[in-house]
Amino acid sequence: MDDAGRKYSLRVGAIFLAALMLGTPQAIAKKEPGSKKAKPRPAKREAVVAEMPPGIAIPDASGGLALAAHGATVIDTLTGDPLYEKNAYDRFYPASSTKILTALLVIEAGDLDRIVVIAPEDTHVEPSAIGFKPGDQFTRRELLYALMLKSANDVAQALARDNAGSIEAFAEKMTQRAASLGATQSHFANPHGLHNPEHYTTPHDLALIARSAMQQPFFRKIVGTISYAWVTPQGAVVQLQNHNKLLWCPPWKFEGCTGLKTGYTVPAQQVLVSSALRNHREVISVVMHSDKPGIWMDSKALLTYGLAHLPDGPRFD
Repeated sequence: MDDAGRKYSLRVGAIFLAALMLGTPQAIAKKEPGSKKAKPRPAKREAVVAEMPPGIAIPDASGGLALAAHGATVIDTLTGDPLYEKNAYDRFYPASSTKILTALLVIEAGDLDRIVVIAPEDTHVEPSAIGFKPGDQFTRRELLYALMLKSANDVAQALARDNAGSIEAFAEKMTQRAASLGATQSHFANPHGLHNPEHYTTPHDLALIARSAMQQPFFRKIVGTISYAWVTPQGAVVQLQNHNKLLWCPPWKFEGCTGLKTGYTVPAQQVLVSSALRNHREVISVVMHSDKPGIWMDSKALLTYGLAHLPDGPRFD
């Protein structure tokens, strides 16, 4: 190779080596003074809230809670007093959190070992369903577990029809019972929460409904159950898993969680009513029109805040 060829090869080699070095940490470290350094990425909010120690909640810039939910509240279970509110009196669609009120009415009616015979119309409710066949028979007690753990819409239909004779009559009972609890800004059109423009509530109202339901020992037992052995008419056993991850699923599991109920439709977005008991004190939180993982993060923040800000007062035995 002549001198010109050697010079050309050396020049190409130097350019190639420089190109390699530009992408290395050593090359970045040797940038001229004053050049901007890459800022470390902040920890994801999911991780921050999941590792939140007891008594600490994530504040926003104004000193409140940084919630994804459009509406939220947390109340003292014993007194019903609000401890934190965000658009708590605005109307939202409740989705399957509706089933809290459905279960309350069924439990208040009693006779939980009464047999419910599944009607043909009960088998046509979707998308979440237990998978009935006309003529199947279950006790009200069994159906309540499927209602609250599986969030089965066909179960809600069967229980409502059994209780009031029709969906319309049961919906009227729902609205009246809610109003008697102080939930006066709510109107219910069905027992399952599938979308209907005339089916709505507020975070405040939903918290009051949940508070009343939690005064029923059997309701409290159901919503605190992680898994239930559902026996089909054919004798097969199916494990129904509670959808509320605050009860059992890391990193969302929340110490002392006692319930309650999830919900989702496209218009409602994510909804979660949850509760937690520590040191003989309990709070109930509601998040409405949130996202995932917002329902878990928001609820952990609200429960933590509520438990930390409970005033002196009565306690659970």
